[in-house]
Amino acid sequence: MENYFDLRLPQDEIRAISSIGLAHLGDAVYELLVRAWLCSHGKATGKGLHRATVELVRAESQSARAEKILPLLTEEETAVFRRGRNAHVNSIPHSASRGEYLRATALECLLGYLYLNGQTRRINELFCRMMEE
Repeated sequence: MENYFDLRLPQDEIRAISSIGLAHLGDAVYELLVRAWLCSHGKATGKGLHRATVELVRAESQSARAEKILPLLTEEETAVFRRGRNAHVNSIPHSASRGEYLRATALECLLGYLYLNGQTRRINELFCRMMEE
């Protein structure tokens, strides 16, 4: 039985996943981290919790947080980020610029890639840096 909480796929299988597929997974990883972060910081109150989550997972917020970690990325991580940024997206929300949306997609792609590589410590390290004020 697979353990999807601690998944490690071979590199060739990860490379076979589209950048949009990696971003799809990375979006869920990021949202789970944001929800855990909000709850652990005492912000777990009904409607306010949902609003805070939405604010942090918006493309504009993800883009700004991605900028904070770019200097920390390894060559490999930078290549994955670039791959995600160059993804062919069909629709961009009105609240984000094209650049913001592509940076957010790149961040999600990176998180999906790291998750599939089993690099949860690295994800946590980057996430903590993103959340620093």
